[in-house]
Amino acid sequence: MSAARMNGGFTYRGRVPVADAGSSLLDHLARRHAHSTRAAWNARIAVGAVVVDGAVRPPDARLRAGQEVTWARPPWVEPEAPLGWALLYRDADLLAVAKPAGLPTLPGGGYLENTLLMSVRRIHPEASPLHRLDRGASGVVLLARTPGAGAALAEAFRERRVAKTYHALVEGHASRDTFVVTAPIGRVDRPEGHSAWVAAASTRSAAPVRAARTEVRVLERRPDGTSLVEAHPITGRPHQIRVHLAAAGHPLVSDPFYAAGGGLRPGAGNPGAGGYHLHALRVTFPHPTDGRAMLIECASPPLLTPKPGPAL
Repeated sequence: MSAARMNGGFTYRGRVPVADAGSSLLDHLARRHAHSTRAAWNARIAVGAVVVDGAVRPPDARLRAGQEVTWARPPWVEPEAPLGWALLYRDADLLAVAKPAGLPTLPGGGYLENTLLMSVRRIHPEASPLHRLDRGASGVVLLARTPGAGAALAEAFRERRVAKTYHALVEGHASRDTFVVTAPIGRVDRPEGHSAWVAAASTRSAAPVRAARTEVRVLERRPDGTSLVEAHPITGRPHQIRVHLAAAGHPLVSDPFYAAGGGLRPGAGNPGAGGYHLHALRVTFPHPTDGRAMLIECASPPLLTPKPGPAL
């Protein structure tokens, strides 16, 4: 794990959207960044930590679309995270790395320097991630090293020419050896001000709703009542594998967030919390320069590795 230490702080920059034109600075910040209370934003404005187009403005200042709002967040002590990623593949256009469980892919939720992106950029400052894994998941992450490679691979993702294979440990024994989950996934607001992605059928207020498809194969039915499964997400929705396996009645073992049915467990906290077992085993894709077929693998941890012998 990384040692607890103060990071270097960070300056957040954003443009006022058309929808917020005419809003006060305080209303804009509280609405767009619900991770902090109105009182916290008011205090930051008061000490000059928030500026609009380079100038300190009062909380009731009215905003125009396109103005730049900047918040200079002072250094803070980040949560600890394992920083020991491994290089799986490298060429002039792309990197493939193995992310450990517990390490966020991107900054957010209190993490900045203790993230895969910042760790990789200490060696490869040009790297830009093409997708993300949940903090609690492990396995393959692809990063582009040039803008051209990034654009080509982003198009390959959109056109579903990138295929990903995961191993997951789930609750229960599925009645079928293979099955497909097509539950739409939607975002629902939570009482504390955050939102969550869930199986749309689990709540009446989920919106917007996005079509989703995951193909699942049972690898082992274990004596302890759990199953090892292989999952292929055909679409790429937030938390899709966790939501879909839960929607099928087989949530990930020890997932603190998603319950059977694809909704939230009682008292669910942060969706980034770990404890479950999910591993990105394999990614196949066309190389961004010459189109040749690429296959990147990252061996599963022991708990997610099928035992030799007949399957199931």
